[in-house]
Amino acid sequence: MPPNLTGYYRFVSQENMDNYLRALDINVVLRKLVCLLKPDKEIIHTGDHMVIRTITSLRDYVMDFDVGVQFEEDLGPVDGRKCQTTVSWEGEQLVCEQLGEKRNRGWRHWLEGDQLHLRMTAEDEVCVQVFQKVK
Repeated sequence: MPPNLTGYYRFVSQENMDNYLRALDINVVLRKLVCLLKPDKEIIHTGDHMVIRTITSLRDYVMDFDVGVQFEEDLGPVDGRKCQTTVSWEGEQLVCEQLGEKRNRGWRHWLEGDQLHLRMTAEDEVCVQVFQKVK
């Protein structure tokens, strides 16, 4: 049985965000701004339905989906693209595949104790973020 990810998580650290954003063709000014942000995550996990909010001082991004059901994701706030997205469980990791213009695009979330880990990929780049559960 997969873990329940419900909670509010505060940003702790990130690695390789600039190269990840470069792989998504994000311009240098926006890359520098995004690399300065310290996003929080709020996850509401009810059965197979999930809402994941990424909260920043610049803007929020909300993913609202059913696990295992493909949907069109509008990534306009991120990089101006749309993709076909499917989120599913692989063991205790929540895995997202985003099919579209960029190869190998997606992410995975998993818990280690009270820390939420996020591994994002695009092309050959990998960015890892860590968040601490606060409630």
